[in-house]
Amino acid sequence: MKKKILIPTDFSKNAWNALTYASDLFEHVECVFYVLNAYDAKPYSIGDLMVPEPGSPSYESAKDQAVNGLAKIMDMLDFRETNHKHTYEFIAELNDPLTAMKNFIEQRDIELVVMGTKGASNSRGSLFGSNTIMAMEKLRACPVMGVPLDARVAYVKEIVLPTSYKTYYKRRELTHLVEIARLHDATISVIHVNTTEVLTEKQEKSKTLLEECLEGATYSFHHVHGTDVTAGVRDFTESHDSDMLAIINRKHAFFGSVFTTPLVKELGMFTRVPLLVMHDIQV
Repeated sequence: MKKKILIPTDFSKNAWNALTYASDLFEHVECVFYVLNAYDAKPYSIGDLMVPEPGSPSYESAKDQAVNGLAKIMDMLDFRETNHKHTYEFIAELNDPLTAMKNFIEQRDIELVVMGTKGASNSRGSLFGSNTIMAMEKLRACPVMGVPLDARVAYVKEIVLPTSYKTYYKRRELTHLVEIARLHDATISVIHVNTTEVLTEKQEKSKTLLEECLEGATYSFHHVHGTDVTAGVRDFTESHDSDMLAIINRKHAFFGSVFTTPLVKELGMFTRVPLLVMHDIQV
């Protein structure tokens, strides 16, 4: 069965790089890539409806732009070396990006979303665009990978997985992480940032369970001394020249404590290191 991957696009360089990154990352896997553009049709005049309908000037103009943009992506893909394991489908939908993605994930049983970390505006001083952050927080039916503009797949040798060992893991939560590690013979480096290496009994049990969940992949455990998790993750990733960062977003705890604070400005590693956001599975 082919792997189903959704690639949202706004026709920016960032979105194109996310598409090529995903293609290279799963080079040896049979995949269907769904390239989705969610477009907005704004009223041209008072005569247009507030919600433009087929046939109205604003609707047809926006639709034409979306269709033409997808056609250009098709042409660009023709210049890449053909991978017979990969097929592409192109979809233009009148909707906001998040709703369009949610609908498509449900309708097509999408397994992974891969998108650029920033959109066409590529605003300076912002490591993640609003659509990317929204997708990482709200699309909980499947993992979301944010790919920076400078990220390339030469080979993936190390994936960093930060953990507090305060919650128990489930194998299904880490399926995609293990798959990527196995595909590239990469090591999953589990790091724990704390002032002490001593774990509580509950943390030890969580660590043991995590080992079971990572079965089939190569992994290692590391302790980073300190109290600043963000700095610890950044320093470890930079010093190891790591290729990807993976986290589990549990009840928005990660984003609530990092993405909405000034600490995000210090995460310079995200200018080149993709971020794989997985979600906890409630039972």
